[in-house]
Amino acid sequence: MLQQIADELIKTSSYINGRWCDMPAKFAVVNPANQQLLAQVSDAGAAEAEQAVQAASTAFAGWAALPAAKRSELLQRWYQLVLQHQDELARLLTLEQGKPLSEAKGEIAYGASYLQWFAEEAKRLYGDTIPAPANDKRIIVQRQPVGVVTAITPWNFPNAMIARKAAAALAAGCSFVVKPAQQTPLSALALAELADQAGIPPGVFNVVVGSDAKAIGAVLTQHPLVAKFSFTGSTAVGKQLLKQCADGVKRVTMELGGNAPFIVFDDADLDAAIQGLLASKFRNAGQTCVCANRILVQRGVYQAFADKLAIAITQLKVGDGLNGDSQIGPLIDANALEKVSNLVQSAVADGARLLLGGKADSAGKQFYQPTLLCDVRADMAISRAEIFGPVAPLMMFDTEQDAIALANSTEYGLAAYFYSRDIGRVFRVAQQLQFGMVGINEGIISNAAAPFGGVKQSGFGREGSQYGLDDYTELKYLCLGGL
Repeated sequence: MLQQIADELIKTSSYINGRWCDMPAKFAVVNPANQQLLAQVSDAGAAEAEQAVQAASTAFAGWAALPAAKRSELLQRWYQLVLQHQDELARLLTLEQGKPLSEAKGEIAYGASYLQWFAEEAKRLYGDTIPAPANDKRIIVQRQPVGVVTAITPWNFPNAMIARKAAAALAAGCSFVVKPAQQTPLSALALAELADQAGIPPGVFNVVVGSDAKAIGAVLTQHPLVAKFSFTGSTAVGKQLLKQCADGVKRVTMELGGNAPFIVFDDADLDAAIQGLLASKFRNAGQTCVCANRILVQRGVYQAFADKLAIAITQLKVGDGLNGDSQIGPLIDANALEKVSNLVQSAVADGARLLLGGKADSAGKQFYQPTLLCDVRADMAISRAEIFGPVAPLMMFDTEQDAIALANSTEYGLAAYFYSRDIGRVFRVAQQLQFGMVGINEGIISNAAAPFGGVKQSGFGREGSQYGLDDYTELKYLCLGGL
């Protein structure tokens, strides 16, 4: 099943201090599309996580001392290698994660774009000279790397979430240890192989793969040599990891859950809104943190929008991600399928109308039909939970203020979307939405040049953009006297 992928990219053990660390214990990685075994991967634990942190600490001083231009050059090499192997990396990603191959190729390019972006930003880590209070003094501000950075990344974007964090950390001069999700370790290990080929020094980039997330996570959040921790995942897990970081007063970046509203005003271009919603809602079978979770449609266009959306959804093709025409792949596991199914059944029981879908798909055990629900209310469980499946719940609103109030009535604040052709409304609504990112007449908002992150219980910190190095650097103030 791992055919058409170069042997050098198929790694099954942790990468620590420039070496592949085989372990006697193994855990299985399976294809979610057909539950077939892909690989038996060495099961590392707390001891290996500690080794990785120690290695990163040892490597930090030398890496931080490298000229920024040299770090940039190595990141550029890594970027070029990822692009050279894009097709193989995409196939590997689809096999272990399930998303359509075209989307997987997009993810590889997206992840690589962060390597390229931060390779360039590494050379722009500027400081300041501040006017001093006296002629015989000088005030200088430098930006220095925080030290060892650890991270835990999710299964839904197993390549890009690592590249986005590691690129910024390494560009700033930090060393890096990551634990990828147990379901999708192969993409992370392939990235490590390419980092090695690019010439990233031993200990600077480390990957610890294992099934005991609690034990490994305890090391990555509590080890005294760790300066910063970065997490992408659920809010519930993020809160626990945040507590673990507190005793060490560690720098933390949290990119947590979302409950994105997608608002369609009555002056919107409905066809454009449909296309934007399809891209936002059904990408990766709805398993994205910025995916449209609540679709709020103004009363005057509600029925027309629902009719158009129903036609568009019926044209979506469900199937194995390796099939060329597949647009909706499997959910990651049986628990994910059960959660989505329960949310839909609960909504229908509470009065929502099921227009399309609503059950498992014949494509396989972990496939769920693209589903359209109408007459959903804000008090339903499906309106409060992060669905993480191909389900579009439609809610009706009357006024602009109603839409804003509904959109903001969530503990989350990651992404929001709205469609309108009224320029005044565009600025009013964008200002009042309590979310870190807002797509206006656009369903796909992520790119390396933009700051990615949320507010409220969706976390804090920003990844990507010119601001992306801020969380990986400390400001040092130098006061020169007697001049």
